[in-house]
Amino acid sequence: MVTEEYDFWLFDLDGTLIDTEWGYTREVFDRVGDRLGRQFTDREAEILWHGLGGPRNPQLRQWGVDPEAFWPVFHDEEDPQRRAESTYLHTDAAAFMRRMQRRSVPVGVVTHCQEFLTRPVLDHLDIGDWFDTVVCCTEDLGWKPDPAPVAHAMAELGVDADHRGVLAGDGESDIGAAWNAGLDGIHVERHGPQRRGRCVLGDYRVDSFETLLSDVATDGGRQPD
Repeated sequence: MVTEEYDFWLFDLDGTLIDTEWGYTREVFDRVGDRLGRQFTDREAEILWHGLGGPRNPQLRQWGVDPEAFWPVFHDEEDPQRRAESTYLHTDAAAFMRRMQRRSVPVGVVTHCQEFLTRPVLDHLDIGDWFDTVVCCTEDLGWKPDPAPVAHAMAELGVDADHRGVLAGDGESDIGAAWNAGLDGIHVERHGPQRRGRCVLGDYRVDSFETLLSDVATDGGRQPD
């Protein structure tokens, strides 16, 4: 079983274990667009929300949007309580995490979601006790694929390079962070390569955590993000 191959597990949060109802996402981008004087299409909102185009700042610049202007407005328009109430847990992720709890291995989260949003979401879904550490990326700590947030999570879990670990996530940056930190990377494809516009490689590539409850063939090769 794949679950038995690793001494510790790290997970991305949004798009991997949980997701947000589209209505909330659309409302946020409508308000952000009003304030910036630049409306975002449904496709643009989807790409930015899920990181389908890879790193978000280059994508914003490609569209003529200044990231330094965008992000403060974006975070200001996010409502922690509304976000929490609009967030749901993927059923396959819930089943997988129950398996993790039975194994009693160290488990953590490394997420780009900011702490003022992450904590209300975890509380609302009542899943905070699933994790031994929750690391929210920041400018100071770094952003995936930078391995620094992963290393920080490992330190909090009390594990090091002598322990075999893995990071599971839905984005290129998750696999990049895993490999840069010396971990295996599991890509959980929630959208499909056609919607993403590319194929993300990983040590394992699945579209559901259910697949990981049985033997999975490795991809056969790695490609940096």
